[in-house]
Amino acid sequence: MKYTFKEFSTGAIFNIGNSDILQPLKKAQQINLYTFIWANSNPVELVIDSVPITLPPNHILALTPIQYIQYIGGNDAILYQFNREFYCIKDHDHEVSCAGMLFFGNINIPIISLDEKEQQKYKALHEVFIDELETKDNIQAEMLRMLMGRFIIKSTRLLKAKEGIIETPKSSKVDLLRAFNVLVEQHFKEEHSVAFYAEKLFKSPKTLSNNFAKLNHSPLQIIHERIILETKRLLTYTDKSAKEIAYEVGFEDASHLSRLFKKHTSQSPSEFKKVLKSIA
Repeated sequence: MKYTFKEFSTGAIFNIGNSDILQPLKKAQQINLYTFIWANSNPVELVIDSVPITLPPNHILALTPIQYIQYIGGNDAILYQFNREFYCIKDHDHEVSCAGMLFFGNINIPIISLDEKEQQKYKALHEVFIDELETKDNIQAEMLRMLMGRFIIKSTRLLKAKEGIIETPKSSKVDLLRAFNVLVEQHFKEEHSVAFYAEKLFKSPKTLSNNFAKLNHSPLQIIHERIILETKRLLTYTDKSAKEIAYEVGFEDASHLSRLFKKHTSQSPSEFKKVLKSIA
């Protein structure tokens, strides 16, 4: 089962389907769409950016278009997928935008747990989605965007409750983390210094570091982790040389990337590639 909505004037795409959508992903590839995977009654086995993940029943996982996914097994899943043109071009509140907590505003892959009450709410919302996809009229696009907004709001609330996040109306550290992550996503291939991001956020590097103190991740760590993640992706999913990858992630000297990579993984990029080939 797969329902697809396309809006030719904007290039918007929105899909709802079941585990069949995952079948072409038996070989790891970028999904190129914002994606929610909802494990319904059975667990779903995935590899995300080379990390094995078992999504338990009644859990929802959120992925960005740049992530690599490999489908290992599991059925009875529900998927929601959309591109930037479908949802992100709208003027959404920062919390529920494509730069919000569910996507580039979270250090780890967000996984939302549904208790019995929430399961019923999400199932009811799913039925409304299907009904709307079967209704063809000139306000269908707006209705689908509104429903996706509601889905994202509900999921964001559950994730915040899970992580114990309490925010003031002006919010603070969480908003700063979100904004910083979005900037890193946009610029990590060219800009590696905390000072660059601090200036963009109208903060001093010291103030930025102090705000991150309780989050167990320094600003520099987040920049480096994003570089390492991209390096792993390129080593795993492309045939590019270590020198080519170093240049792609902003290092003129491949040895600089090699030292950073080894510090974080205990392996050089070439050693990492050799291990990949040995287990392929």
